[in-house]
Amino acid sequence: MYFEVFVLGTSGMMPLPGRFLTSAMVCREGELFLFDCGEGTQISLKMLNMRWKKISAIFISHMHADHVTGLPGMLMLSAQVDRQDPLIIYGPARLQEYINQTRRLLDMYINYEIIVKTVSPGVIHETEDMIVEAFKLDHTKPCYGYVMREKDRPGMFHPDQAIALGVPRGPAWSQLQHGQTVLLDDGSEVHPSEVLGEPREGRSFAYVTDTLYSDRIASHVKDVDLLLCEGMFEHALVESAREKKHMTAYQAACIARDAQVKSMGLIHYSPRYTDRDLRMLRDEAKAVFPQAFLAKDRMVFDIPLKD
Repeated sequence: MYFEVFVLGTSGMMPLPGRFLTSAMVCREGELFLFDCGEGTQISLKMLNMRWKKISAIFISHMHADHVTGLPGMLMLSAQVDRQDPLIIYGPARLQEYINQTRRLLDMYINYEIIVKTVSPGVIHETEDMIVEAFKLDHTKPCYGYVMREKDRPGMFHPDQAIALGVPRGPAWSQLQHGQTVLLDDGSEVHPSEVLGEPREGRSFAYVTDTLYSDRIASHVKDVDLLLCEGMFEHALVESAREKKHMTAYQAACIARDAQVKSMGLIHYSPRYTDRDLRMLRDEAKAVFPQAFLAKDRMVFDIPLKD
């Protein structure tokens, strides 16, 4: 059971050689989930040899060009790879209009169902074992952060306890491991809590970009395994960041520290910074949160199961 995060781009405002616009992909149990889709997203996917027909859902943070201009190409490309399943796209209210107008103006050939869902705070996507929550950010346009969390898994199964309680090997053990009570031949019941350990926490990932600093963000990304968070400027430019409704690397690190995340990768760098200059942002963040690092295009992170 794998849960991998792929950084597809890390640049803000404009794509640069070797630094495409900010986006990320989660690959979980054979499904792909894309977060933002600026210019260059398709190139990174190709370089990583990822099969975009497997994308189940796309989550758009806001309607600025550097976060959505790669979407038309992605939609057209998906029509060329024999896609059968619907594609769900989540985002702010004007996303539906953008997609509809682009399809009409470009006379796009689409042979699969596109479902656009307008985001509001709370759980927006849920499966049997995972949820995606959206929360408001404070930017110049309506903007959302996203956090993906797996639901808790049952605790470790203890065969010795099952044997001691008279549960025969076979289907009954499987029932208990899946949280179902077992009825024995003598009429007694064995409950999962009698043979299972404590529930095991699921894995998690959060994506936060294009926002003023707010200590409220930490409550939404609490304890996640990996936070990708914008750190667009050095802290000496905090006033400029505030005017543009962006964050500094220092502020991103404060969120990571307060949320007690496991690790935090900076993303959405201003194009003013060369790769060498970015070390300054990294150092400012690490002074507050030692587990901070500079995310780079096409980095891959495997988040292991917790036992």
